[in-house]
Amino acid sequence: MGVKKKKEMQVAVLTICHQDLETLKSFADAEGKNLASLLLRCVQLTDGVSQIHYVKQIVPLLEKVGKNGVCDPTIQSCLDILAGIYLSLSLKNPLKKVLASSLNSLPDFFLPEAVHRFTSRLQEELNTTDLYSYRKVIDNISSCMENFNLGRAGVNNLLKNVLHFLQKSLIEIVEENRKCAGNHIIQTQLMNDLLVGIRVSMTLVQKVQDFQGNLWKASNSPIWQNMCGLLSIFTKFLSDDDLLQTVQSTSGLAITLFIKTMFHPSEKIPHLISSVLLRSVDCTSVPEWFMNSCRSLCCGNVSGSAVLFLCQGTLAMLDWQNGSMGRSGEALLLDTAHVLFTLSSQIKEPTLEMFLSRIMASWTNSAIQVLESSSPSLRDSLNGNSSIVGRLLEYVYTHWEHPLDALRHQTKIMFKNLLQMHRLTVEGAVLVPDPFFVKLTESLLRLEWHIKGKYMCLGCLVECIGIEHILAIDKTIPSQILEVMGDQSLVPYASDLLETMFKNHKSHLKSQTAESSWIDQWHETWVSPLLFILCEGNLDQKSYVIDYYLPKLLSYSPESLQYMVKILQTSIDAKTGQEQSFPSLGSCNSRGALGALMACLRIARAHGHLQSATDTWENLVSGARIKQGLIHQHCQVRIDTLGLLCESNRSTEIVSMEEMQWIQFFITYNLNSQSPGVRQQICSLLKKLFCRIQESSQVLYKLEQNKSKHEPEKELTKQHPSVSLQQYKNFMSSICNSLFEALFPGSSYSTRFSALTILGSIAEVFHVPEGRIYTVYQLNHDIDVGRFQALMECFTSTFEDVKMLAFDLLMKLSKTAVHFQDSEKLQGLFQAALALSTSTKPYDCVTASYLLNFLIWQDALPSSLSVYLTQQVARGDGDRPASVVERNTLMVIKCLMENLEEEVYQAENSLLQAAASFPMYGRVHCITGALQKLSLNSLQLVSEWRPVVEKLLLMSYRLSTVVSPVIQSSSPEGLIPMDTDSESASRLQMILNEIQPRDTNDYFNQAKILKEHDSFDMKDLNASVVNIDISTEIKGKEVKTCDVTAQMVLVCCWRSMKEVALLLGTLCQLLPMQPVPESSDGLLTVEQVKEIGDYFKQHLLQSRHRGAFELAYTGFVKLTEVLNRCPNVSLQKLPEQWLWSVLEEIKCSDPSSKLCATRRSAGIPFYIQALLASEPKKGKMDLLKITMKELISLAGPTDDLQSTVPQVHALNILRALFRDTRLGENIIPYVADGAKAAILGFTSPVWAVRNSSTLLFSALITRIFGVKRAKDELSKTNRMTGREFFSRFPELYPFLLKQLETVANAVDSDMGEPNRHPSMFLLLLVLERLYPSPMDGTSSALSMGPFVPFIMRCGHSPVYHSREMAARALVPFVMIDHIPNTIRTLLATLPSCTDQCFRQNRIHGTLLQVFHLLQAYSDSKHRTNSDFQHELTDITVCTKAKLWLAKRQNPCLVTRAVYIDILFLLTCCLNKSVKDNQPVLESLGLWEEVRGIISGSELITGFPCAFKAPGLPQYLESLTRLTIAAVWAAAAKSGERERDVPISFSQLLESAFPEVRSLTLEALLEKFLSAASGLGENGLPPLLCNMEEKFLLLAMKENHPECFCKILKILHCMDPGEWLPQTEHCVHLTPKEFLIWTMDVASNERSEIQSVALRLASKVISHHMQTCVENRELIAAELKQWVQLVILSCEDHLPTESRLAVVEVLTSTAPLFLTNPHPILELQDTLALWKCVLTLLQSEEQAVRDAATETVTTAMSQENTCQSTEFAFCQVDASIALALALAVLCDLLQQWNQLASGLPILLRWLLGDSDDLVVCVESLHQVEEDYLFEKAEVNFWAETLIFVKYLCKHLFCLLSKSGWRLPSPEMLCHLQRMVSEQCRLLSQLFRELPPAAEFVKTVEFTRLRIQEERTLACLKLLAFLEGKEGEDTLVLSVWDSSAEARQLTLPRTEAAC
Repeated sequence: MGVKKKKEMQVAVLTICHQDLETLKSFADAEGKNLASLLLRCVQLTDGVSQIHYVKQIVPLLEKVGKNGVCDPTIQSCLDILAGIYLSLSLKNPLKKVLASSLNSLPDFFLPEAVHRFTSRLQEELNTTDLYSYRKVIDNISSCMENFNLGRAGVNNLLKNVLHFLQKSLIEIVEENRKCAGNHIIQTQLMNDLLVGIRVSMTLVQKVQDFQGNLWKASNSPIWQNMCGLLSIFTKFLSDDDLLQTVQSTSGLAITLFIKTMFHPSEKIPHLISSVLLRSVDCTSVPEWFMNSCRSLCCGNVSGSAVLFLCQGTLAMLDWQNGSMGRSGEALLLDTAHVLFTLSSQIKEPTLEMFLSRIMASWTNSAIQVLESSSPSLRDSLNGNSSIVGRLLEYVYTHWEHPLDALRHQTKIMFKNLLQMHRLTVEGAVLVPDPFFVKLTESLLRLEWHIKGKYMCLGCLVECIGIEHILAIDKTIPSQILEVMGDQSLVPYASDLLETMFKNHKSHLKSQTAESSWIDQWHETWVSPLLFILCEGNLDQKSYVIDYYLPKLLSYSPESLQYMVKILQTSIDAKTGQEQSFPSLGSCNSRGALGALMACLRIARAHGHLQSATDTWENLVSGARIKQGLIHQHCQVRIDTLGLLCESNRSTEIVSMEEMQWIQFFITYNLNSQSPGVRQQICSLLKKLFCRIQESSQVLYKLEQNKSKHEPEKELTKQHPSVSLQQYKNFMSSICNSLFEALFPGSSYSTRFSALTILGSIAEVFHVPEGRIYTVYQLNHDIDVGRFQALMECFTSTFEDVKMLAFDLLMKLSKTAVHFQDSEKLQGLFQAALALSTSTKPYDCVTASYLLNFLIWQDALPSSLSVYLTQQVARGDGDRPASVVERNTLMVIKCLMENLEEEVYQAENSLLQAAASFPMYGRVHCITGALQKLSLNSLQLVSEWRPVVEKLLLMSYRLSTVVSPVIQSSSPEGLIPMDTDSESASRLQMILNEIQPRDTNDYFNQAKILKEHDSFDMKDLNASVVNIDISTEIKGKEVKTCDVTAQMVLVCCWRSMKEVALLLGTLCQLLPMQPVPESSDGLLTVEQVKEIGDYFKQHLLQSRHRGAFELAYTGFVKLTEVLNRCPNVSLQKLPEQWLWSVLEEIKCSDPSSKLCATRRSAGIPFYIQALLASEPKKGKMDLLKITMKELISLAGPTDDLQSTVPQVHALNILRALFRDTRLGENIIPYVADGAKAAILGFTSPVWAVRNSSTLLFSALITRIFGVKRAKDELSKTNRMTGREFFSRFPELYPFLLKQLETVANAVDSDMGEPNRHPSMFLLLLVLERLYPSPMDGTSSALSMGPFVPFIMRCGHSPVYHSREMAARALVPFVMIDHIPNTIRTLLATLPSCTDQCFRQNRIHGTLLQVFHLLQAYSDSKHRTNSDFQHELTDITVCTKAKLWLAKRQNPCLVTRAVYIDILFLLTCCLNKSVKDNQPVLESLGLWEEVRGIISGSELITGFPCAFKAPGLPQYLESLTRLTIAAVWAAAAKSGERERDVPISFSQLLESAFPEVRSLTLEALLEKFLSAASGLGENGLPPLLCNMEEKFLLLAMKENHPECFCKILKILHCMDPGEWLPQTEHCVHLTPKEFLIWTMDVASNERSEIQSVALRLASKVISHHMQTCVENRELIAAELKQWVQLVILSCEDHLPTESRLAVVEVLTSTAPLFLTNPHPILELQDTLALWKCVLTLLQSEEQAVRDAATETVTTAMSQENTCQSTEFAFCQVDASIALALALAVLCDLLQQWNQLASGLPILLRWLLGDSDDLVVCVESLHQVEEDYLFEKAEVNFWAETLIFVKYLCKHLFCLLSKSGWRLPSPEMLCHLQRMVSEQCRLLSQLFRELPPAAEFVKTVEFTRLRIQEERTLACLKLLAFLEGKEGEDTLVLSVWDSSAEARQLTLPRTEAAC
């Protein structure tokens, strides 16, 4: 990359007019020493930077001349010219500032003349009459006032003229703006000019000295008149809504400034402005000039925005400092606040809301300034308890969650200022006990942590009063904040708050303690929770903490690193038993400690807290730990370890040899990462490393060149620079070898993506040297024909990312295809590309596009293509030679167009033949791809391109005409029958004619019935649409027979439409347009652009297929974006015209309209979206405003059935617009109206309206509440407070309340029907997402209280789901403290058992509300235990009063179930509140009542025969839960196990109802699991002892799958030694027979039962093996059956659960069967189990792979295997686990002395199954079937050749180490014959492949290549065994050495790390 050069300054050259040039020439002296000569030389230069040098010489030259030069005409003329030069330079030209700076140093005696000359030149400027030159004059006036003495003097002299000019220019610019309405480009420029003009006017008033006096204030003074004129203009601007808001706001500033400057006496200014703001101006008491200039402000209706901007001017332009305006100023400050509060409730437009927030923040700044020297009354008005501060706090609480970041930032400023204001009002008092701060702190801490504003306010509070008070309230706050750092949206806020807190805490501790002991307390508070998260946190949490929080902590306290490392090292060592675990980490999990260590070191090194890498490796972490981190199972650990190696705060730090070796090791095993995020991080970190290598190599190279003995870097003293440079070169070459090897046949997508990305980084960083820059490595030097071919073969990947990366890399290489390919090969490539471009496989055309572009840019096209060029083009177009790329592109596009033209012609005759044989979209895709790579704005062959573009457009329209009938059909998906016989072909003409675009929307009125003998007007159809004749398919001699499916026709049609749309969009976007027809530069005419627009309109409004109109939309967006930027006004106005046209068409549409009202209005919303989204965002968005007004009007309810279709369209379009993120906050003002339309539309009798309303409502919910941020829909992260919601959408408050009241009244009425008010559903959906905030004030304007009674009444709905929704919606509306009282009120409304008439629906709704409220109360955190218990006791008493609802007296099972649920919840809450202290429940008599309910229930008495009732399952589940709780409660009383237990577990398990058995088994399973894992406090409860017999009996007779599965799980948890001996007695099966039964279950049952049975069988097998050592042979047959069962359960087609069970079994039995020093199984069975492990490690399911690595970890951590590798006891990733497993297996074969028997089996693994080659043969010879989207063998993880590579290398290492040789050659004869035969067959198959087979027969070619590599590996191993090859020759064709194997396999004598 080289050393980056500083970007050179760009300076435009100064020039002068011809007359001035002649003047300089006439005055220049012969010696060239006078000022004229100097200026002449300066203006003759062509370099602006050099001119600066001359400008700086002007003043020194004049100083030499002295006073004598004052009268010198040469000097006078030169000063005149200098003035002209200054005024001619643009504002941003550095020369202007340099010239001003030089002239500021002009000697005093030249000043008068200079001022005179400058004034005269400025006067000339002011006399200009060209409106479009005004901006330049205004800029000059502005620059004159900025630190330029001559300019300021000139402006002073011409002040009257300047003011007059500004007045005139502003008036004319506004007038011109009105004339140019619709021309966005000109209007934007004029608005900018207007803004600058106003600002310059303000600058004049502030800086010109004349305004300091009073002379100009005479009414007849021209200056005064101009000032009044300007003030009048600003007043008009302020109220002109056609102007941009920035212009209006600046006008507000100017008005206040001018009033302040002009009004006298100044003491009355505050009162005047206050009266203007309050709209209470006394017109008789104000000066006449003020009334004339500001009449509209005094007497007219002033808009809210105008008042807002006046407030801004008041706060910004008046002097608030030190209370200089006195009491009147204080009154103005308070009045301004009240005006702003009024405006805040009125303003809802996003941009005005933003202005308001800034102005309110500005008000708090002004208040602070005034308070510093204010009166006591003002302090009382502004202290923390005042109404003004209260309203400001309400504003903060309402807006701190606002979606606009800038607005949230303003609330932070306001809150911070409010704290400062209160401090100023209580100055001298102690802050911490201050009631305002205490109350504020407590209320903030009560808030949930998902509220962003909480972090911001707490941070401000910490800065104000310190952290110690907050920590005193709750010490766990640091941990609480760290806990939420798994949520990305909260991470920045949380980390900023933590930083504020720990900094403040450290400062406080330092100030309080003189000794250094404070650091321990600080570490305990801030570092220990951090380490816990790094060790135990989830992946997201940990990564965010590392990225955001850890760097801040280490930057502030670098000394904490040693503390962290020490603790983490201790924790890691504890894992291996060397030391006890560090308790605060809770970490026996080695992932955490190792990962945390790497994260800390990485951040420390990246931020410069480590001295050097060498110190790190030697002192802080060992090399073994680094390697463990690089291949750790958890990706974050791997990333952090890699980051530690790659990142450094010094870009030139030398990369050590150790680091390079570790990087090489990392790359070997980490390219195949499945996570895109991890891949991106790996590639990014390695790029940083390459940059370090390149930049440090520059330093080394310079040292070597200079032969300097003084080395600035410590590392450089260790070895000579040349040695380091050579190491770099070798390392980079080795890295590239590894990366190119990764492109082997069959490599996965992720491997290829990673390898190509890293190679691309290398090519970018180590680019070809330019000039003298040294480059240590060049990728080109390592490119050979094989690697070039490997890159080209990447084009065949089914993933476009891989194609793109390969293409980009090939373009970066200087060696081209011509270096490696002969002309015949290139011809084959081109033919392959053409063949792929017409393939029926959609992804093939993408390959063709990349291949063609590659040939174009490599200039490797066949010479035969030159026929498409004219002789003139071949020679070059006039004086401009055509570029090679442009010429090649032209040839290819012409060739493709010629083919496409022929295919379109054939498609016009037979669309079916085209769909089956040559779908045309591939050709169009290739044309688009070629155009996108070419720079179309700088074409040289314009005359050649123009006819090509014209023909391309016509071809696109023709193609579209052919395919559009299918796309525009009302049902395009299944039009053509899936028949292949020729008889059906005769009916296709009728079908294709039937589907012409005749579809209407008459389904609104009546059903469309297709009769059997329906007739069509064939003439009419054939006249309007091209005849689609299939006769050619039958009659043609050369047309092949083909099977046509509906899918093929549809794909052909919609993809063709898609590609045409993208092509047209690309042409519009990239091609230059012709402003006039005779223009020679443009390629697209205005008429052509209009035609393209009409084309898009037609297809977007009529297409029915989503793929077609979605991609037409993409192309149309490109067109609209171009049109809005186009200077041609007629083109610029086209989107607006199209919009009005389609809106009119929608308004007039009826059931007979061709606009599609089904399919969510198909392309219509997309069409309008494109038109609105391209509207300039900086403008007024008038199109959006008008469109939304029209649509909302149409979307409202209507009684006219004729307007139903427009209503449906309007609802669908609104949905699309509310979902469009590009419209941003501009769409928010219409949300309330949209919500009203959706809710009212849901009550429509027309289904289509209801459906569209539902979709709109869903979009609005997302737009209002944001995308789903938690799995629980009703989690508070997916909700907002009622105050915030109704403040943002105040119109919805009365609307929702009214609608809810209507619904509630309907529910309560006797005539209420389920479907009378369907809008209840939507109302409750909105309301359940609102909740009251603890910060809500006492204001009742937007209180949520009025909703509560209506929601309660909605709970009486006859619809079950509505009752549930009402219960959930009620919870957030009731404050936590009010819940107990609300529950008691609800319980009181329930009927008594003596009541004669009651409604079960009403009871059910009330009970649901009680249940949900009680649940919320029990989950709440902020309550004291005593209060909680007292409230629950009261609730329990009320509940007992209505206990009859839980008994048989209540005939409804549904309400009984809910009441029992409430009782269950109460028992849980009371148990929790008193920590299982039973007397409270007993004293309340609740358990006694519960036992009575159970005793009288159907669980004891049973149900009547064949009893069925609604709610029975729900009732049984509720009752069972309560019963189980009662049993546990009774059993918990010591010594009273069976007393008072109304029913036993055995009785529950014998219930006839599976619901009862399932819940009981679930409860028991939980206890057994707890006891088995050691988590139970006292082991297994006594009640459950001796239940083995019961479970065995249940297992035999249970027929319910779920219950059966749980029984097996319980048996698995129990010790087989306890229950296995009882099988014969209980179930009449011997232990052996029970094992067989279990394996039969595992073989035959469904997946979950199969998995549990397999686990159980394996546990039984292990028990037999360990307890019956002498009689193992008795179950040999069962053992073999078990092995087969395990093998069959590994197959890929099985569910993940089954394979995970196998992994668990293999892990648990590994010491017994896999690694036993004395194998129990036969070798073949043992190796079969090992093959299962290897298969599972290559699973496509990550969960399976990760679990399988645990098996490998277990296997290599046994006493006899732990020295086989250096990674024993380590958690490793699946990629290296595969290699480690093979290393352990080879070592075990040697230990078992089974090489002779095992080697043939392993060689067969290497060769693969015999079926593999059969598949190759069959795939090569079978007739290709057109499965359109079948991507063949897509592997995301498993890579066959990687397995082959590892196996081959470990076998070689094993054979080399052991020195073993074949006892007899006959042992492998069969295998050798098989390999030889396979070689012969492969050779034959390769010869049968067509040219360029890697592209046209990719799948077959890849299979053969993989099989070839396997065969080659096997051949070489066999040759080695026969002694024909030495160690150094045994390598695969794509791999170089067995270095990795040597890394993984250690000598048996070495100890493991």
